[in-house]
Amino acid sequence: MNRQFASFDEFFAFYVQQHSEPGTRLLHACGTSLGLIILIGAFAIGRPWWALLGFPVAYAFAWTSHFLVEKNKPATFGHPLWSFISDFRMFGLMLTGRLGPWLDRAKNLPS
Repeated sequence: MNRQFASFDEFFAFYVQQHSEPGTRLLHACGTSLGLIILIGAFAIGRPWWALLGFPVAYAFAWTSHFLVEKNKPATFGHPLWSFISDFRMFGLMLTGRLGPWLDRAKNLPS
């Protein structure tokens, strides 16, 4: 069943909860980084269609982390657009060291 959310921030708190294991977040960060590198590289070498390869690479890392590390269903399956946006938000918060408050908030959410 698809869970409903009243706002993006409410969804993002749920999204962070679904990434509670450090290994999950690390694999997500690797996938997002590689996806961005592929995107930039494809345009840099004049092969823009190759940028599409970034999606399966990034999602392979993300989904593997959910199935093998977190042992849950990726939020992408129920909320693809918000999950895509949330991945970049989480990645940015990880890079800037500001994810902690969201992790604390996620611990207090019902499962």
